[in-house]
Amino acid sequence: MTQIKHKVISVNYNLHRDNEQGEMIESTVGHAPLTFLSGMGQMIPDFENNIINLAVGDTFSFGIKSANAYGSKTDEAIIELPHEIFIQDGKLVDEVFVGNLLPLQDQHGNVVPGTVVKINETTITMDINHPLADQDLHFTGTVLNIREATEEEISHGHVHGEGGHHH
Repeated sequence: MTQIKHKVISVNYNLHRDNEQGEMIESTVGHAPLTFLSGMGQMIPDFENNIINLAVGDTFSFGIKSANAYGSKTDEAIIELPHEIFIQDGKLVDEVFVGNLLPLQDQHGNVVPGTVVKINETTITMDINHPLADQDLHFTGTVLNIREATEEEISHGHVHGEGGHHH
């Protein structure tokens, strides 16, 4: 069994739908780069596998099929929530409208984005499928920086310092 190298990798990337010519979904260009700790399961495995052996300055261009990215949409992820959750000052909050993406919390306190599908008399129908479920993805970009992760970063499971959580 090979020892997984824990590296702190920073990349600039563009994410397109389907292929390199597809609609751009997100980009780090002009923003902070994506910095992640490899070998910790933070990234889509196919994303990490395509980048892990590159060097600083290398460019990349690869596709990830939806099954290996955010999976398929499921009917179980269409849920009904009572109006009470979204009431503030006696009325539904303004953010509740069809098509809007709202941050919800699951029973473990994790934030799960949900899209308002329908506003009913007593409930709100939400779709908590990942917004990129059923999407083939294509990443292009450049490796900006690679360094060995510190013991502290590995034990905490995230990056510290520049591009990390703690400043």
